[in-house]
Amino acid sequence: MIRFDFIPYPLWQRRVPADIRPFWHAVTRAFTFADADDRPPATPAHMAHYLTRGGLLPRGMDALAVKRALEGFAAPPNDWATQRVASTSDGRATQPPMAGVGATQPVAHTPIRLPAQWEPLAAVVLTFPVFYPPLWATHAAMIAAIVGANARADVLVPSEAWATLAAFYLTHTRGMKLDGVRWIVLPTDDIWVRDYAPFIGYRADGTRAAVGAIYDPLDTYPQARDDAMQAAYADLNALPFRKWDLRTEGGNVWSDGAGTLIVSEDIYDRNPTLSRTAVEGALHRAFAFEKLIVTPKLWREETGHVDLLVKLADARTVLVSAPTIPFNSGRLARAAAIFRQTPNAAGEPYRVLELPTPPPYLNWGVYPVWRSYTNALTVNGRVLVPTFGIDMDARALAIYRAAMPDYEIVPIDCGAAANGGGGVHCLTHELPAG
Repeated sequence: MIRFDFIPYPLWQRRVPADIRPFWHAVTRAFTFADADDRPPATPAHMAHYLTRGGLLPRGMDALAVKRALEGFAAPPNDWATQRVASTSDGRATQPPMAGVGATQPVAHTPIRLPAQWEPLAAVVLTFPVFYPPLWATHAAMIAAIVGANARADVLVPSEAWATLAAFYLTHTRGMKLDGVRWIVLPTDDIWVRDYAPFIGYRADGTRAAVGAIYDPLDTYPQARDDAMQAAYADLNALPFRKWDLRTEGGNVWSDGAGTLIVSEDIYDRNPTLSRTAVEGALHRAFAFEKLIVTPKLWREETGHVDLLVKLADARTVLVSAPTIPFNSGRLARAAAIFRQTPNAAGEPYRVLELPTPPPYLNWGVYPVWRSYTNALTVNGRVLVPTFGIDMDARALAIYRAAMPDYEIVPIDCGAAANGGGGVHCLTHELPAG
């Protein structure tokens, strides 16, 4: 099936051959919000125009009323983080970036215990989708659900002006209170913070520390600011930090916090110069675990991440995508079989529950979109589950309620986000409680 939906990706930043670059820039600027990247809205009039253009106006207010309201709207208090990134002409970081705030010391090369998501969380970090108006409602719903779960929402924005506009939208259009929201001025290249944020866990003495993988999976897009976010965010939270000598993304790592680590085979593909033994050795240098479970990755799915196949409900219960779709049914069946046949690190067998798998489609006939209900976030007694506005949503939510009866199941509309390759889990990253 072919669809023509919104694409939540910075197409205007894509590197293209020089002979088609003028055409590409003209097209992307005509059909995206690239101009806001070049000239961010800074005045009340410009902000009101942006909200109008994006269909984000509060109910009952026109652009003039919004302009007047913004004139009396104060910028929210915000933290800030700087990035000193030495980069080449194509925007790639040439050395591990360092943050410019605070006095965080590098952490010794000792592995950290990566906690399970059902352990207490202090905060969840999100990158506000300033250039993607169709995702503003999605992020507002996630922020509200996170704060309602007694976790802080750490919201990254490129500038204080964007913090003002996002805060105005949340309070006036969405009717939200901003208690529990921490605004962080930290420019990034994109919104998929799960993949470039640092892994944060516990050292042997119980204190927290952060590890940052090398983040450069996309040859055609700049990623230096995303790669630099790890050190900056760790520094802002006074977390010891070290850069890791492995390429992987956060969406390809699940942990039960008790010795089991789950990845897809994509982790080997991300590091083609290393043997499987070397990759697994690097995992052990970063994380304290006893058992590694490796699943297949989906065919023609661009991320290769395990969070599109599997979700841990608890240390003995795993939710998997059912093998009911064309092309990838065999790989999904193998993933489920692995958990039916393999115990966790404690030697306990898994209870395997299958979630419905929505049919894939091609967005604009080019981008394969694989929607998954496993792409969910557990936070302090709640589970934020992606939904897509289809009949399967009700069944998936019912399975979550049966599998996790002690949790509040919160649906989050990810219909637009799915076109960027992910859902709730991909758009968030957790900060464990200290």
